[in-house]
Amino acid sequence: MTRLVVVLSTLVLLLTGPYASAATMTSGRPSAVLTKKQCKAVWRLAVPSGHYLYRADAAPYIVNFKLADGADQDGRISKREFKHACSKGLVKYTLR
Repeated sequence: MTRLVVVLSTLVLLLTGPYASAATMTSGRPSAVLTKKQCKAVWRLAVPSGHYLYRADAAPYIVNFKLADGADQDGRISKREFKHACSKGLVKYTLR
């Protein structure tokens, strides 16, 4: 009986641990996924020209630039890459 309790307790800890740590936001790790409306608002603010978000300007908006930059790793984030980053929780909802 004791063995069953230990096994079940361990299983519960293993399954719930990631959920507890996902609730806290730390630098470079994904945060809340933005809605399409929120994503568009941040894009308009971050990239007034509508073309690219460059690494030098990305800190207030992007949680992890390397992950948001996409497969090409060209040092700039296109609108398509930005939308994808929004869906992955890599964009902060910042309206400065």
